[in-house]
Amino acid sequence: MKLNTFFQFLVPKDKKFFPLFEEASSNLIELASNLHEAVNLPLKEREKLFQKIDELEQKGEDITRLTNLELSRNFITPFDREDIYSLITSIDNVAGNLHGASSRMRLYHVDKITKSIRKLTEINLEACQNIDMAVKQLRSFDNIKVITDACARIDKLESKSDNVYDKAVAELFENENDAKNIIKYKEVLSVLESATDKCKNAANVLESIAVKHT
Repeated sequence: MKLNTFFQFLVPKDKKFFPLFEEASSNLIELASNLHEAVNLPLKEREKLFQKIDELEQKGEDITRLTNLELSRNFITPFDREDIYSLITSIDNVAGNLHGASSRMRLYHVDKITKSIRKLTEINLEACQNIDMAVKQLRSFDNIKVITDACARIDKLESKSDNVYDKAVAELFENENDAKNIIKYKEVLSVLESATDKCKNAANVLESIAVKHT
């Protein structure tokens, strides 16, 4: 029996952290889904979804706070304390950036949604679904490959996001003459691209946890 496996056997089955991880990743999917749905609707129909995103982002912050509170209360944890903190923080950072995109669309009155914005919300949704898939494997570590495969897909999605962002910004500067429009669209595109970067950060944490338990 490997040393890590031996210590896992000694650690009591966690009844606090894993439900919080799973709640955080499920909340992330819901937030990303609402954002992707919003950018595919006319301006007048987006507000209700933007309000829902506000609520989901706050819910994510509450889950992060509860996780850190449990971390301070519990001496025995299912894996490294640093990894628990990094995982919940990285998920919260994704939510924060997706919420930031929603907020900017409202603040800047972004009426016309470009194909690039829609594509980036789609990429982020897929990345969040892969985070959730990996998180659900943490309870047992029965299939580490599910985690590593999900992380590999997120890495590819992050590269795809970079390409979409670079192309969109180049087209924006080439075709848009209104400086205000350049600023507001670049802001939205930037925060969406940053959200995918945060997804990759979460994947790195998940992969690190998986490696320690192989």
